[in-house]
Amino acid sequence: MAIYKLLLPKMGESVSEATLTKWVKQVGERIEEDDAVVELATDKVDSEVPSPVSGVLKERLFEENQVVQVGDVIALIEVEGPEVEEQEKPTIQQEEKVEPVVEQEIPAEDQDGKIEDTAVIEEAEIPGMDQIQEKPIQVESNHQEIHSGIRFYSPLVRNIAQQEGISQQELDSIPGTGGEGRVTKKDVLNYLQKNKGIEIPKPSQPIIEEVSQPLVQEVKTPAAQVVKTSTGDSEIIEMDRMRRLIADHMVNSVKTSPHVFSVVEADVTNLVNWRNKVKDGYKKSEGENITFTPLFIEAIAKAIKDFPMINVSVDGYNIIRKKNINIGMATALPSGNLIVPVIKNVDQLSLTGISRSVNDLATRSRGNKLKPDDTQGGTFTFTNIGAFGNIFGMPIINQPQAAILAVGTIKKKPAVLETEFGDVIAVRHMMYISMSYDHRVIDGALGGQFIRRVADYLENWDSERVI
Repeated sequence: MAIYKLLLPKMGESVSEATLTKWVKQVGERIEEDDAVVELATDKVDSEVPSPVSGVLKERLFEENQVVQVGDVIALIEVEGPEVEEQEKPTIQQEEKVEPVVEQEIPAEDQDGKIEDTAVIEEAEIPGMDQIQEKPIQVESNHQEIHSGIRFYSPLVRNIAQQEGISQQELDSIPGTGGEGRVTKKDVLNYLQKNKGIEIPKPSQPIIEEVSQPLVQEVKTPAAQVVKTSTGDSEIIEMDRMRRLIADHMVNSVKTSPHVFSVVEADVTNLVNWRNKVKDGYKKSEGENITFTPLFIEAIAKAIKDFPMINVSVDGYNIIRKKNINIGMATALPSGNLIVPVIKNVDQLSLTGISRSVNDLATRSRGNKLKPDDTQGGTFTFTNIGAFGNIFGMPIINQPQAAILAVGTIKKKPAVLETEFGDVIAVRHMMYISMSYDHRVIDGALGGQFIRRVADYLENWDSERVI
């Protein structure tokens, strides 16, 4: 017998630790390849660590609710075969060798004519809006587990399928004998031998693949576990873990930053007309909808380049100015909780690139498939309250950032226009933009100029722009 040391894998460039929330397997219990062994939590994102080997759980080295560092040995698994050498702690270089880049189809949703289409906020019914349309898009992912439908496939299974010409439809039809019906390497080999007549050589002794790096599943954010108790005429509902994190984060933000607010009204008629003109052609050429969200985010990134002292955080009496422009977009989850996935280096992306990132992150947020690194590294946050018919709001700063910008619903309103022939009243598409910012480092002048610049970029949208 041999001992396999299961490590906590690296879960993202900016994620160095995780909280062990639940042991799925008990000591002495049989573990099949790809079975989930333990559940982890990083900030608001939950994940599982499945076993890349079959065996028996010999020892658990951490207790539930303990914090575990990336590379720590979290469990010992007794396996058949020769002695297994001790694993090296995972590094970025090692991960580059074992994490394949694969393509998967992810449905992207849009709601035409809606200020904040479903790319950022979960679906909301607003009178006069068109129906949601769906179109698959191609997204590259370097995550170690691939999700298809409701099944998970490890890179080993995926690679065997690719090499042997097994289509996705065939792969989905293979009965899985792993935990929760997962397809294991043995299942794929049996399928090949039975259906394609491929002889699988039997090794002289058991082989343990990929011992240098345990695999992490696609991240799952579970639905809220509601615990209710009744006391007379009241009902007490216990917060789930994510709601507790949100509550603590919001209270900490109000305690940390003296909030100040600015509001402007923007005439976004040119923007609305341009999007209506290009959306059909864009969908045909790019295979996905172009929503208002990437247009807002592009304007924010341009304004940040004009006013870089907005893109800061505070450390005591030091101001830390961020070189990267990483914009988080507040996204409502099916559970009713909130999460903020981050688009990295927005200023280096084209409008098409921003649109793809928005659709990808929003779709994976609603599907509970975000990776821990997807919510890390934000330097500024954007939220859209217009999807709920709100005119404007005053959001709470997402610490440790210094500002958060919100947009309200786009409404047709009469407005006074100045022309060479005098003032006229016309029907225009108007929208409120509001921003909360940390008065320790952003004064009213800077905050007011910044939000006005965002409005200027939106108001002066090039009606002839080609993408």
